[in-house]
Amino acid sequence: MEKTILIKSTAGLHAELAAKIVQSASKYDVDIKLIYEHVTIDAKSILGLMSLAVPQGKNVKLVATGDNADKAISEIEKILS
Repeated sequence: MEKTILIKSTAGLHAELAAKIVQSASKYDVDIKLIYEHVTIDAKSILGLMSLAVPQGKNVKLVATGDNADKAISEIEKILS
């Protein structure tokens, strides 16, 4: 499953959001990646997420595989929206 999400936070993808994404992604037994400008990062890696430095108003793509891929993506979408 994959979903494109617009980063709405005025601070972009900052440390607090990255921590929430990692917590949410880690609850599920799924392989979940976040893609920004052709760079793919494991969504369970806080350092990886922060290294992307995604600004407000940019799109990221979440790609997940596994039994609960849809739930994981939905939860992360709520964090970013």
